[in-house]
Formats: sequence, structure tokens, C-alpha cells
Amino acid sequence: MAKQTKTIITCAITGAIHTPTMSDALPYTPDDIAQQAVEAAEAGASILHLHARRAHDGGVSVNIDDFAAFLPRIKQATDAVVNISTGGSLTLSIADRVKPATTFSPEMCSLNMGSMNFSFHPLAKRYDEWKFDWEKDYVESSEGNIFRNTFRDIREAAETLAPHDIKFEHECYDVGHLYNLKFCMDTGLFKAPIFIQFIFGILGGIGPEIDNLIFMKRTADRLFGDNYRWSVLGAGGAQMGLATAASQMGGNIRVGLEDSLLISRGKLAESNAQQVAKIRRIVEDLGCTVATPDEAREILDLKGGDKVNF
Repeated sequence: MAKQTKTIITCAITGAIHTPTMSDALPYTPDDIAQQAVEAAEAGASILHLHARRAHDGGVSVNIDDFAAFLPRIKQATDAVVNISTGGSLTLSIADRVKPATTFSPEMCSLNMGSMNFSFHPLAKRYDEWKFDWEKDYVESSEGNIFRNTFRDIREAAETLAPHDIKFEHECYDVGHLYNLKFCMDTGLFKAPIFIQFIFGILGGIGPEIDNLIFMKRTADRLFGDNYRWSVLGAGGAQMGLATAASQMGGNIRVGLEDSLLISRGKLAESNAQQVAKIRRIVEDLGCTVATPDEAREILDLKGGDKVNF
């Protein structure tokens, strides 16, 4: 594979961790998700990573109707690649989590590459009052959750979505997940070139240190050679620093309110687009060129926006 010369920016618009109390900027209605997604694309994001929320209270949703309320609007307003989460909720089965992808057949989907303690319960201590009744228990209960992604779950997702020609964003929260992915490739579940998202700073996963980024990258080089593309997601305050480092190492980057509610230390972001604009400015000032949606499609070997079902 030829050396990549463009930097792909992914923006994760809303996610399933943060709740409405934590930031007024977090979108959860279809109108807000669509608007912030389009604005993020206009700011320079070539991939939009999307979860759905319940419009009435911001709760996490994998309901088809909730996705249908914003996906066509995003497609009509922008040429960005749509990446639908198969993470959904920490407590749902993989069959439920892949339903939005099987229904809408996007160009990309995220896929977690291993089970883990995925927790954000310390956030509950920061708030005395909550906008909605469900939020506090949701956050606190994550202390007892295991985010299940067994080899059987991974195989089920891969085989269910295979007819849709979807490119996976393989989310790797620790080095063992890279070995899980290599095993899955060796057994024929996934074909090169693969796209790996190195994830740092989630409680239960690898920490957000530069040494860990270098370690994950070296491990991936050893396991996959030239048959992969990669990106970096830094959670919380690690977002911009790790994204900047990744861009200088030849990788791609992910920002968005799913991953961090901040624009700088101690300051909440006003929107997803603000984060995209900031990291675009940084990487361009350092000599990188940001990929357009069509360039991202070519780099990642995607099926094209005309082959989705929304």
C-alpha cells in the first residue's frame, strides 16, 4: 500500500457515555444531531461516527426510528462518510447492537475488538443535580458493567454485516484487542486493508500516554504490516494532544463530544464543529493536509455513499 499523505478527521457526534447534564452542547434530539453532524463535516470531518438518542430525554437508543430521524438529513446535506456504531449500549446483545447497521447499510461501522470493564462511574460525583431521572443511575451503574464483545459476538457482527460491504472501524482499547483482531483476520472474518481506532483513556482500557500510543502502533505494525490504516481517539483531556501526536506519526484522528466534552483544559466545547475546527487548524499548521470525504473513501477502500440505505 502506498504511504498515506492525507489525514482523515472523524467526528463522533454524541456517543453513549456522556449525558445531557454534563454539557448543554451534547446533541440528543434528531435536529441537534443532524445539525451538529453537518456542521462538523463543514468544519473538516470526512467521517461522521453516529449513535442515536431518545429525543425526549437524551437516553441511549438503538431504535431504528431514532436513527431514521437524522440519517437521511445528514446524507442530503453533506458528502461525509457515515459510520454507525455497533457499540450502542453496554447492556444490549450484539444482535440488537447491529440492527441499525443492517437496516441502513452505511459505508462504515465501529466494532469493538474485545470484552472489557468499560466504566465512567466517577463522573457521577461531579453533579449534584441531573436534567433527567435516568442519568445518575446510568452513570453510577457503569461500575458494574462488562462491555461484552466475545469472539462469538465479533463473528456474529462480521457475518451479519458481510453482505453489506461495510468497512469496520476496529476499536482497540488495549493491546490484547490487536491480537484479537489478528486472530479474526487469520480466520477469514476481516480482509485487508483494515482500519484500526486506537483508543486511550477509557477507564478499563489502556491509559492516554504517548508511550502507549507508540506501543500500540509498533504492535500493529508487527501484526498487520502494511495492511492497515489507523486512527487515534483520546478520551477526555487527552483528546487534542493524542490527536496531534497521531497526525505527526502519519495516522488519522478522531474528535467529537462522544469522546470529550472539552475544547481546552477546564472549558466545555460549544459544539462538535468547534473541536473539528481546532484539530484541523493544528494539523494543518503542522504541515498535514486534511482528507476530503472522497479521499477518505479511497484511503479506506469504502463502497461509496451511493450504496447506503438511507
